Amino acid sequence: MANELRTPLTQSKGSSFLKACFNGTNAFLGAGLVTLPYALSRAGWLSLVLLFLISIITFYTAILLKKCMDSDPSITSYLDIAERAFGKTARIIVLIILSTELYLVAVGLIILESDSLYKLFPKFRIKLGSLLICGRQSFVLVTALIILPTMLITEMSILSYVSATGVFCCLIIVGSIVCVGAFGGVGFHASGDLLNVGGLPTAVSLYIFCFAGHAITPSIYISMRDKNQFSKVVFFSFLLITITCMVTAVTGYLMYGDGVESQITLNLPTTEVSARVAIYTILLIPIARYALMVTPVANAIEGGLPEDYKNWRSVKLLIRMALLVSCTVVAYVFPYYETLMAIVGSLFTVSVSFILPCMCYLKLSACYRSGNYKLLGSVGIIAFGTLVGVLGTYSSIVELVQEY
Repeated sequence: MANELRTPLTQSKGSSFLKACFNGTNAFLGAGLVTLPYALSRAGWLSLVLLFLISIITFYTAILLKKCMDSDPSITSYLDIAERAFGKTARIIVLIILSTELYLVAVGLIILESDSLYKLFPKFRIKLGSLLICGRQSFVLVTALIILPTMLITEMSILSYVSATGVFCCLIIVGSIVCVGAFGGVGFHASGDLLNVGGLPTAVSLYIFCFAGHAITPSIYISMRDKNQFSKVVFFSFLLITITCMVTAVTGYLMYGDGVESQITLNLPTTEVSARVAIYTILLIPIARYALMVTPVANAIEGGLPEDYKNWRSVKLLIRMALLVSCTVVAYVFPYYETLMAIVGSLFTVSVSFILPCMCYLKLSACYRSGNYKLLGSVGIIAFGTLVGVLGTYSSIVELVQEY
């Protein structure tokens, strides 16, 4: 799986500073962006402090991963770091965590696509004999058919270049939302709550999900021509990501207040050109990224097959078709995008982006023996991540049960 956890342009050595910044931004910016106004509405204005804190913590843990790699030149991936620190069992556990995270994100992409299509065509329905499928569920099936051709591509390098559109899509969406507020007659007049403690677990989980990308960080580092610039690359990438997240959250909340939907694009008036640009752009993200999310999961499954079957193209396609069918079933039964992404953020992203980098760094650097500020900082992040993970997961599961 190590080779699959790569961004565009990291396939070969010698990425420049700008290419590395692009790869870093592309690894983190994604579909979670559209949930930020909803997250802010759940927790209130003061929760922006936590969004900023999360960006600082995840920036620091990305640097810790780089230090872990510097401790052993043979390390080339996140899985290598886990194995070097805690053995082969840790590698398998981390592989399961990463695969599950990618699978759930793939389910979320189907939900995102179907919600956006339903926004554009609310009267659409599918009739199969006496069976009538209406609403969002009908578009879940349509989305699966749209995505189906991308599952025929098994070459990771092709998929990664397609996914590179993600950064531009996100920036277009943010610009379109601002234009709707400024020129579309919506305005920025909502006041909102200062703080809602009850909504903090869900909000923080959604904030964390927007900084999910640490599994790819080692590949970006390895691909760089000048590895001494890695800290600057991470800084500029996280600066752009944080600004984009802040602008999206604040703009969307000022536009619609507590009435903001789980995806800000669902609030936008389809009569406005800029709104339609945002909605049509959000439609491209699932199509561009679904196969990229599922391919590492498929490769992990293929890795457990007997040697005689690993290179059969028919087996590869069968596995990918089975994953698409299972994702479609889950999206059909649980069409709650914001809750699913909150679970991913609180349970999986917390593990990969908060807890594991600190634990691996403490083990590989042996700084836990000295009791210095690095030890205190890492232990503090682990404690914060554990608390947020437990509360966020519990809150998200309760919401999922209530919605279902």
